[in-house]
Amino acid sequence: MALLSCEDLSVGYDGKAVLEHLHFSVESGSYLAVIGENGAGKSTLMRTLLGLQPPVAGRIVRGEGLRRNEIGYLPQQTVVQRDFPASVREIVLSGCQGQCGWAPFYRRAQKELAADAMKKMRVDHLAGRCYRELSGGQQQRVLLARALCATKKMLLLDEPVAGLDPKVTSELYELIAKLNREDGITVIMISHDLHAALRYADHILHIGAQVFCGTKAAYLESPQGKLFCATEGGTGA
Repeated sequence: MALLSCEDLSVGYDGKAVLEHLHFSVESGSYLAVIGENGAGKSTLMRTLLGLQPPVAGRIVRGEGLRRNEIGYLPQQTVVQRDFPASVREIVLSGCQGQCGWAPFYRRAQKELAADAMKKMRVDHLAGRCYRELSGGQQQRVLLARALCATKKMLLLDEPVAGLDPKVTSELYELIAKLNREDGITVIMISHDLHAALRYADHILHIGAQVFCGTKAAYLESPQGKLFCATEGGTGA
């Protein structure tokens, strides 16, 4: 059984669909890049997968015992979020809240989990620093560490490198790829960066006038893939 499946799924707001009749599955350990034109409904789809808004129609099926609160999420940052006055350690620990239940304090296991996530994202030396004092790349790694505290199974990333310079962008993509490759974490990533999508992902979900979901190789041979690559200048890795 797939880790996550969408069956005739339509997503949107107030009962009005912006994206209709999606059928696709995400297998455990895969890396799915969600690409397409602006306004096609990519972020709306991600919020629906997370349960932050209900589907307009159809259903989402989670397999392998995956619970909704076990999906790590890295949303697009707002200006207010970038200026959040908390320490790096506090930000990362907040990713453990889904495991706390009614407990008023974080337990040792959760503190160790946060410490491990910070180490993986190479921000452990920043644990005592104020989040809003960090660079954009450091902030994104902190938020990715926070998302890791929620999951060992699946990460949903909405434009994780938006606004970052090329060097920091490459470093963050490599960290995400390492989590997928070495830790076996399933990744679903929205990206406007076609080159990165084709380099790192093994499956592509293209949302547009026609929807494609399949392997990267199949996408590159599809009409949607050929047209989009010609328009965006992308090539296979």
